[in-house]
Amino acid sequence: MGHVDPVEALRETAFWLERERASSYRVEAFRKAAAALSDLSPEEVAERAGSGALARMKGLGPRTVTVVEQALADEVPAYLADLRERNTESLAEGGGELRALLRGDLHSHSDWSDGGSPIEEMARAAAWRGREYQALTDHSPRLTIANGLSRERLEVQLEVVDELNDRLDGMTLLTGIEVDIHLDGTLDQDDDLLGRLDVVVASVHSKLAMDAPSMTRRMVAAVSNPHTDVLGHCTGRLVEGGRGTRRQSQFDAEQVFRACADHQVAVEINSRPERQDPPDELIDLANELGCLFAINTDAHAPGQLDFLDHGAARAAARGIDPDRIVTTWPLERLRTWLTR
Repeated sequence: MGHVDPVEALRETAFWLERERASSYRVEAFRKAAAALSDLSPEEVAERAGSGALARMKGLGPRTVTVVEQALADEVPAYLADLRERNTESLAEGGGELRALLRGDLHSHSDWSDGGSPIEEMARAAAWRGREYQALTDHSPRLTIANGLSRERLEVQLEVVDELNDRLDGMTLLTGIEVDIHLDGTLDQDDDLLGRLDVVVASVHSKLAMDAPSMTRRMVAAVSNPHTDVLGHCTGRLVEGGRGTRRQSQFDAEQVFRACADHQVAVEINSRPERQDPPDELIDLANELGCLFAINTDAHAPGQLDFLDHGAARAAARGIDPDRIVTTWPLERLRTWLTR
């Protein structure tokens, strides 16, 4: 049946489980097993499997050992084959034509902040899923709960991305940040460093229940900042999921979206199922006011990169012109907009 790399089989299994929104415990079992084997040569993996030593390795359990053994036998592991079969359809109903037009994603996280996987693994998964470009937008310093990147760590990350792009084939990893919007509307990173990034997603993460006039001033100031490219998950709401639900922030949406239109800042359609942000009525308002949009995954793991299906379905249902969605644009046109 052809060679099946055991480590890649483990990673792909984790990908499909993440796509299905399986429990983090199940996903981590396969990611930890892949990490445990990644430093071993194929010969060492095969030798340990033959001697029964795999089962005694830290990070491997009965199911992951079975996947490895079946891969070493040049079989598609049965568990992986089942996951592939279960994941042949889109995650959402509708939006297929728009989904096919999407070339990239301007919002994702790695284990440098609160994501679950290394930068290279996220990038290679994006390439495998057909992205022309993927932005790496880990959190900014103020969001300590999400291990936000200091100036020094972000500068190192820029070097890592530059080196990785030399090795990626057919996909560009864009540098970026999801920068926190301070209470006064300023952005949580130094201006000179923001100017070096490809993509700046500005999002509110604190004081989400502040009064509407103050939130409006805060968001308009952030959108008016020349470094801001995308307004991330603008209401901050949660409609489902393990973190519970959260009411949307209150602000003058017309003022905020007019500022987005004036400054050519894209309004993010956040594709995470627990966010569905903005709500439909705000997508309609932003559309009426002439805003650009970015359909983004806000992925924190490789399997979540397929969440684009959800965003495409919502945008198509609201009748948004694909040409107003910057993530349908080829990289050259996108770069022109990013350096506007």
